[in-house]
Amino acid sequence: MTGYRLATGGLIDRASLVTFSFDGRYYTGHGGDTLASALLANGVKLIGRSFKYHRPRGIFSAGSEEPNALVELGLGAYREPNSRATMIEIFEGLTAHSQNRFPSLRYDLLAINSLFSPFLAAGFYYKTFMWPAKFWERLYEPLIRRAAGLGRNAGLPDPDAYEKTTEFCDVLVIGGGADGIAAACEAAAQGGAVILCDENASLAPPVLPDNVSFLPRTTVFAIYDGATYAALTQLPKRTEHHPRQRLVRIIAGRSIIATGALERPLVFADNDRPGVMLAGAVASYVTRYGVTPGGNILLALNNDDAAALIPLLAAHDIGMAGVADTRPGSSEAVHHYARAANVPVFAGATILAATGRQAVEGAKIRLHNGTVLHLGCDVIASSGGYNPNIALTAQFDARPLWNPGIAAFTAGTLPPGSSIIGKAAGQGINRNIVPHWHSGVNPAKCFVDLQNDVTVKDIQLANQEGFSSVEHVKRYTTLGMATDQGKTANVNALAILAEAQGRAIPQTGTTRFRPPYSPVSLGALAGAHKGTSFKPARLTPTHEFAESQGAVFTETGLWRRAQYYPRPGEDWLAAAQREVNTVRQAVGLCDVTTLGKIDIQGPDAAKFLECVYTNSWTNLALGRVRYGLMLREDGFVMDDGTTARLGPDHFVMTTTTANAAKVMQHLEFCAQVLWPGLDVSLISVTDQWGQLAIAGPQSRAVLEKVIDPPFDISNEAFPYMACAGLTICNGTPARLFRISFSGELAYELAVPARFANALAARLMAAGEAFGLAPYGTEALGIMRIEKGHAAGPELNGQTTAHDLGLHKLLSRKKDFVGRAMAARPALTDPARPTLVGLKPVDGVTILRAGSHLLPIGAAAMAENDQGHVTSAARSPMLGPIALALLANGPARIGETIRVYDPIRNGDCAAEIVPPVHYDPEGSRLHA
Repeated sequence: MTGYRLATGGLIDRASLVTFSFDGRYYTGHGGDTLASALLANGVKLIGRSFKYHRPRGIFSAGSEEPNALVELGLGAYREPNSRATMIEIFEGLTAHSQNRFPSLRYDLLAINSLFSPFLAAGFYYKTFMWPAKFWERLYEPLIRRAAGLGRNAGLPDPDAYEKTTEFCDVLVIGGGADGIAAACEAAAQGGAVILCDENASLAPPVLPDNVSFLPRTTVFAIYDGATYAALTQLPKRTEHHPRQRLVRIIAGRSIIATGALERPLVFADNDRPGVMLAGAVASYVTRYGVTPGGNILLALNNDDAAALIPLLAAHDIGMAGVADTRPGSSEAVHHYARAANVPVFAGATILAATGRQAVEGAKIRLHNGTVLHLGCDVIASSGGYNPNIALTAQFDARPLWNPGIAAFTAGTLPPGSSIIGKAAGQGINRNIVPHWHSGVNPAKCFVDLQNDVTVKDIQLANQEGFSSVEHVKRYTTLGMATDQGKTANVNALAILAEAQGRAIPQTGTTRFRPPYSPVSLGALAGAHKGTSFKPARLTPTHEFAESQGAVFTETGLWRRAQYYPRPGEDWLAAAQREVNTVRQAVGLCDVTTLGKIDIQGPDAAKFLECVYTNSWTNLALGRVRYGLMLREDGFVMDDGTTARLGPDHFVMTTTTANAAKVMQHLEFCAQVLWPGLDVSLISVTDQWGQLAIAGPQSRAVLEKVIDPPFDISNEAFPYMACAGLTICNGTPARLFRISFSGELAYELAVPARFANALAARLMAAGEAFGLAPYGTEALGIMRIEKGHAAGPELNGQTTAHDLGLHKLLSRKKDFVGRAMAARPALTDPARPTLVGLKPVDGVTILRAGSHLLPIGAAAMAENDQGHVTSAARSPMLGPIALALLANGPARIGETIRVYDPIRNGDCAAEIVPPVHYDPEGSRLHA
């Protein structure tokens, strides 16, 4: 033995040396070591500080149940807090730091918390900081928040890469121990695909049949409906360009849960000292990693399973201080192993306390005759029995069942398609166990939940103060609420609570399990969907043209659209107002491709439109366009837009940009579920057609330069709300719609999307003589408000046709989606907030969307709130204007209202006017 590394044994690669650092000091380990095993091999026992009392803590387990050895990995943006040292494979250059200490691990100033422990018992947050209440916000809360938490967030974007994949199999085996391997081989022999997952690195990969896929370092952390399993694979030896983790969605015909069992500790005073470990963990470090945690080990147990540690230590010549067995007389197995190893057995002995400050230096035990004995040792290997690892089985709301024969909970109702085997099923564990839950009343702290510093007294106090339900105790004490989710604590805690209540464990109950089984990073759940990959940029077909014109872009739903086209010296407002003036006085060009476009065809297409729109459609003439309003089933407005009739059985519907997908989904539901007998076909063609708006007094003159003759677009031949198929630019197929969102003479010209960019350039050249300029969404929004058109802020899912002044579109001659519900008195009440226009009384004060509307002179109180500003703009011709939803709005035209905006210090009087601010007669768009 060299230091704490055994001379032989283990499954590590002793030929490879790996250099890593912990708290700035460099160490070496071997390939296959975890950070925990490598630190133990180097004699490092102090790993961190506890959450509340900042007590010294060391390595407690060898797996994912580790409550103590939480470290920070990496530096800078790569820093990852609360990583379990027991699950981290070391690699060359690994950097790790202890956490939850200041200024250093050995000398932590907040260890003074232990002196104030009488004031920090369960529920102290609720009790201590109640008075004086005014100190809470300024003093108590900042202090608590500064002291709370484990680890530090990097505070920088995560530079790591993550992957996602989906796997399919006939049988999924969860757990790669002996039981799991046997089950995988048996399933493979029956044919079909098998996946075997194990959360540990495979130091000695099992020999498996070809039809078994083995996924090491993979934790199945959740079971969902539809035989779907979520798993997380830790990818080894991270580099800058190597994915860190892979989220695996597994669809399995059936699953076999072979997750084994988790050892629970004995509870005694100062049982959190570095050197107090689970007996099974000591065995794992010896057999898997060739490391001994100490040279003089005391084994404390209450079952025969842990007795196997005695011959294992003897075989590696590791000293033992003795065996403290809480069972009267101990057992034949313990005595047999102990005699062979020449180790003393203290039968009927209770371990009272660990001694030592920074690490275990000894143990105090009480013999069966009451004598207290002090034993020197450097490790206390503790075993209070095993708990079947049934977390996955209980994620479907099944309650675990108490099995008194093994003094542990076993699985209740299993998830559909699942079976459970081996130790996870309670088989072959806790032989000859005599439960021993804690060592009795002790002035020192007896920890039950090591990670959250929950003691026996905390549980007893919670029960004493009326928090007797298991779930209440959990929340009052924070028991089992840390990153380990109480894997080594919960059963002991339940037993202590049952004892305090004088009840049996089954009557006391148990906490429930929910996913994830172990912590999962948000990066893994997101996968590659971050940054621009989170929501890929959807570019309009004229994006290159807009870039060439100097456009500033904005996100509009899923699209990137030109927001404005600044010229030298212009800010966004100056550019937008210039663009509005260009449209009003000459001609402008805007890409409106992002409006949803749905092609509707079939003999019953017109009947279908009658069903989904509130107004009539069978009487729409060929070559004409009509405005349509669509309701949800509850009678509220879903969307609006125009629909053109291109043929007897052929319509093209437009929707708002934001609601394109929702409307398409709604139409498909109507066609397939509500009216399946109608012969109609639907398809979204938003991406197939690029569409450009040409608006302004000179728009007809510009269009005449690109439309192939002899097509006539004069006012007489092609009036407002006309549509037609035609060709442009010497044969390019196109569709022309005479519709206007700006309120000016305007057209929308649609071409196959691949031609749209070239068309924009051609229109710019054709319109140069007429002063044509492109305009963006800012100008579009200003003109929309000038004309009183409802858009997203007004179509917010809470408005009705009456609210928007569109009640005349509700046909009384036919049925349509939402008709009955739209007629409810509450939705037709004139007192409802209704669309109006607003103008500041002084003509200059800026109105802002979101401002509250109050009666003049009324206090800013909720009962005086009569509506709000939905959209506001600064018109280059009209000055500040707005649209608003105001209670009983149409009847109050001409009145004055208070526009109150406390967040932005806005408070002014405004005149209530009709919502159409500009050209209310519509003479310009009919020109």
